[in-house]
Amino acid sequence: MITKEAVLEALSNVQEPDLGKDLVTLNMIQDITIDGKNISFTVILTTPACPLKEMIERACVKAIHMLVDKDAVVTVHMTANVNSNRKDNKSVLPGVKNIIVVASGKGGVGKSTVSVNLAIALAQEGAKVGLLDADIYGPSIPIMLGMRDERPKMTDIDGKNMIVPIERFGIKAMSIGLLIDEKQAVIWRGPMASSAVRQFITDVYWEELDYLVIDMPPGTGDVHLTMVQTVPVTGALIVSTPQAVAAADARKAIMMLKQAQINVPILGIVENMAYFTPLELPDNKYYIFGKGGAKQMAEQFDLPFLGEIPIVQGIREGGDRGIPAVVDDEPVAKNAFIALAQAVARNVAMRNANMAPTKILEIVN
Repeated sequence: MITKEAVLEALSNVQEPDLGKDLVTLNMIQDITIDGKNISFTVILTTPACPLKEMIERACVKAIHMLVDKDAVVTVHMTANVNSNRKDNKSVLPGVKNIIVVASGKGGVGKSTVSVNLAIALAQEGAKVGLLDADIYGPSIPIMLGMRDERPKMTDIDGKNMIVPIERFGIKAMSIGLLIDEKQAVIWRGPMASSAVRQFITDVYWEELDYLVIDMPPGTGDVHLTMVQTVPVTGALIVSTPQAVAAADARKAIMMLKQAQINVPILGIVENMAYFTPLELPDNKYYIFGKGGAKQMAEQFDLPFLGEIPIVQGIREGGDRGIPAVVDDEPVAKNAFIALAQAVARNVAMRNANMAPTKILEIVN
């Protein structure tokens, strides 16, 4: 007779590859039911974007057949509960589990393109995702999401007026570009820009989110300090291009985040515009801006290299048309962004399991 104890004993031999412990110890096995030789149970993953879910499922079935009954009919239900290790009082963004900033040291490397497609790809994998455009002086999220003529609404939450983010492609998005005329230049000193970013964080009704992706402005300035003073950032994704000048500026962003008083974990580096792939030759790669610069930088700083995003016509056209590449049918770009989303989610899960929570930066003048 098959027992739950025997099933749990068998599954205790299945390791979660990233966390380095077995599924039973990690409390990832639930709802075991046994009916004769029919065995079913649920595996609770740390993220719906887990790229190893099929491998884990196969390992579970194999463990039951080897250690319980070789003739058992095993049904594995895969679900996810995104982990978080926020230990602050959650007075700001109380329903947000993980805050991911997308940064670089210079403009023009494609942070907004990466941010938009990363957020949507995470949502496509089953996560609840928000996207905040913190690039006050050059907001481009409304154009990329096809929201340039829309305006957010207000709602009353416990007696406080809150901004309701606009939903598009399965994510919630907010940008200063939704509040001003796109022809209008934002001519603000640093404190005003910082105040606007703080308001977008505290006065937007994000509700429950697994990930809030924040598209940061270029450089290492006031907005970046405001961000780490306002919320505990789970981790940062660094975007670079292959050119030496872009890599040099990306290093500055890395060094800023690694400073002892800031200490934001870096989830990894992604190389945007890594190579050119013509639509008619999808298997060809032309490294027109050089090759491997971001990967070498990742090795230099002992950081994960999360992959290459190609130059594909569909990415540029999608950004201009308000239909991001990851929701289009162009496979080269879509697959690249899905792989990036899975790598980011995987590294967030490992960061939360193995590192202390990020503290809000306190600066004493």
